[in-house]
Amino acid sequence: MFDVEKIRKDFPMIVNNPDLIYFDSAATSFKPKCVIDEIVNYYEHENTNIHRGDYDISFRVSKAYDDTRKTVASFINAKDPKSIVFTYGSSSSLNTVAINYGRKFLKKGDVVLTSQVEHASDILPWFKACENSGAKISYVPFHKDGSFDLEEYKKCFEKEKVKIVALPHVSNVLGYIYPIKEICAIAHENGAVVSVDGAQSVPHIKIDVQDLDVDFLSFSSHKMLGPAGVGVLYGKFDLLDQLDPIFYGGGANARFYEDGSIILQETPEKFEAGTPDIEGVLGLKKAIEYLQSIGMEEIEKYGEELSDHFISKLEKLDNVEIYNKDARTGIVTFNVKGIFAQDAASYFNSLGIAVRTGNHCAKLLHNIIDVNETIRASMYLYNTKEEIDRFIDVIKDTTIEKCVDSIL
Repeated sequence: MFDVEKIRKDFPMIVNNPDLIYFDSAATSFKPKCVIDEIVNYYEHENTNIHRGDYDISFRVSKAYDDTRKTVASFINAKDPKSIVFTYGSSSSLNTVAINYGRKFLKKGDVVLTSQVEHASDILPWFKACENSGAKISYVPFHKDGSFDLEEYKKCFEKEKVKIVALPHVSNVLGYIYPIKEICAIAHENGAVVSVDGAQSVPHIKIDVQDLDVDFLSFSSHKMLGPAGVGVLYGKFDLLDQLDPIFYGGGANARFYEDGSIILQETPEKFEAGTPDIEGVLGLKKAIEYLQSIGMEEIEKYGEELSDHFISKLEKLDNVEIYNKDARTGIVTFNVKGIFAQDAASYFNSLGIAVRTGNHCAKLLHNIIDVNETIRASMYLYNTKEEIDRFIDVIKDTTIEKCVDSIL
């Protein structure tokens, strides 16, 4: 049984801020005590570098770091831990794919197929890759509510020479789960490679990269209860191995010589130049273990319950416009009619409710849903239906006057 009250006690941010209603986990999640303790333990008892010291502490930390690669691989059902690269976040992972793949394989006339729902981190690197290679960007037509149109997606391959498909698994604004397994199958039938932004899916739903047959998957630690500054790039090993590093330095090379020649380490180490965020990687391992102790199926089910509860309550209000009524991943996006999103959020903040407003780094999405600024309430396993009900009571009584008063 999913015991949210027990779970809440594991999070110091909740224990120490009992009056805060935090609905911004899509931006960054709270951290359980076990993750914090792991980071503190590293600094207090094992503060050393990895793969460099010929002494016991370094051996122990190196092993723990390397074991995290196995933990991540198991978590997403990757075939080989060598398919896991540690980066500095989803943005770093997505750039690694776009810059490297673009530099090595894209050429004039090729098409990068993406969408107007993308987060900046999943589209701007491909803009640059196309600029440098002469390839071009093309967009998959979506339904007007922001849901995926599989038939229109299929047609894209009939019209253009698609080399890369770059799409999110879950929209960071609308919370829809896109059919990645079908997307990959169609792309592969047409000789294209698929890079998936998993920043909003990996924390919330069970991921099986082998079943999805995804080529590249990027995600961040800080959205899944782990520390900031750590990300993961998964790639099918044969594809990943063909890519070159963006960064060069210690740890990524086996040898280098006066003539400028370099012998790189094998994949994945060749992508991890310099001293990594060791404590962050160790914290990520604890975060994954915490999620697994609850069960990703249970977390997904609870997220659906929260979304259904929130949207069912919002639908009863006359002063609200909802933009993703069918989403079920803990993201609810709406506006209070007649009130600028940030003004409403300032009023909510005055009452101890934290939400995100703006375009949420998805600056092309307005072309689909016809609105630039929205309020995003994003929930996670530590949120409750009681918090939603308290928020609903605030929303239904939100007026321009109250918003102005909160700002002044």
